[in-house]
Amino acid sequence: MSYKFIDLFAGIGGFRTGFEENKYHCVFSSEIDEHARQMYQANYNDEVFNDITQIDEKIIPNHDVLLAGFPCQPFSIAGEKKGFNDTRGTLFFDIERILKEKNPKAIVLENVKHFKSHDKGNTLKVVLNALENIGYTTSWKVLNAKDFGVAQNRERTIIIGSLNGVKFDFNKLTLKKPTYIKDILEEDDGQVEYLEENEYTLIQNPKKQPSGLIFVGYRNKKIRTKGTRPDTIHLSRVHKQPNRIYSSEGTHPTLSSQESAGRYFVLHKGKVRKLTLKECYRLMGFDDSFKLLGSKAKLYNRVGNSIVIPMVEEIALQLKIQILDKTDKIIRCKKPLIQRSLFDF
Repeated sequence: MSYKFIDLFAGIGGFRTGFEENKYHCVFSSEIDEHARQMYQANYNDEVFNDITQIDEKIIPNHDVLLAGFPCQPFSIAGEKKGFNDTRGTLFFDIERILKEKNPKAIVLENVKHFKSHDKGNTLKVVLNALENIGYTTSWKVLNAKDFGVAQNRERTIIIGSLNGVKFDFNKLTLKKPTYIKDILEEDDGQVEYLEENEYTLIQNPKKQPSGLIFVGYRNKKIRTKGTRPDTIHLSRVHKQPNRIYSSEGTHPTLSSQESAGRYFVLHKGKVRKLTLKECYRLMGFDDSFKLLGSKAKLYNRVGNSIVIPMVEEIALQLKIQILDKTDKIIRCKKPLIQRSLFDF
């Protein structure tokens, strides 16, 4: 059965792609960033509404699932006055008012890993309380993209709620075998940027971390001196992420929404190279046919702000199995049987 969904804070459509792969149908999208809207419209040939705070919830089509990778905002000001039970003044309030009006069967929310501890745990508490107060049974877990066949160590907090009283079981998600950076690299046709040997320093005996990362060295950028290792002027433990180099035999660290220059460097076949834009989009699960519009800086921002598609696909599949199909079955069972006798004719 095909279920309808709405895509809030839609970005470039990572949520949408993952759900459409499982035969869901999008009936409404909203995104405030102009460049993200342009890419969304180009790839999905669909209208994207602007600022969700300015949209009347009554005009939003009825739907089965609400999807939202909503921004993380502090609830501390409201919490000081209302005991962390009020969402007014935050973007989550807009999700809440739509839920109250449309009563979708399920909701899937996504945020950064540290959302669970944001504002000393009060933000997560507010969100869960708000959902439960309007009838949703909730569960949440921090998931990692690398567990879904993506060569990126990217952890995200996922919250799932249902109206049928079923608690989503994250343990039923099917995990995939690890993939590595080398699996998503393009053939070098002259567009790949390489560093000269005097531009970086490699370390001896690099070790594979539990995350799958294999840190192998730094670019020679003397940004900070605190923590510099003996006999080197560059190898500081506090060097920023854009100057670190990782092996293509492992996974890649989280792509950042703040990295507009695409400074992601890997050691591959004895050479240090920069990831291409296409490779960055592959690390998020986007197909090579996905249209990339605008400047490189904006495109790096967009991909770093997206959600990993293979992870979404598995969530969408299990949402049908665990919640949506069960909801429809319950509704069908509750319909009264019409019995007639000969006296009815």
